[in-house]
Amino acid sequence: MARRCVVCDKRTETGNIRSHALNKTRRTWKPNLQKVRMIVQGAPVRAYVCTRCLKSGKVQRAI
Repeated sequence: MARRCVVCDKRTETGNIRSHALNKTRRTWKPNLQKVRMIVQGAPVRAYVCTRCLKSGKVQRAI
């Protein structure tokens, strides 16, 4: 699964963990993706959508 929202294209971000001693280690921040059935061009499709797009109403969910 590609960790990417099909609506807003939000994806995994990378960066560093910095300790008190300023040691640095690579880490990732993953988006909160949910597998939903949504309407695309009149047909229901399963896709991964982030929770921000779901909450803001950018996705029309299929019943």
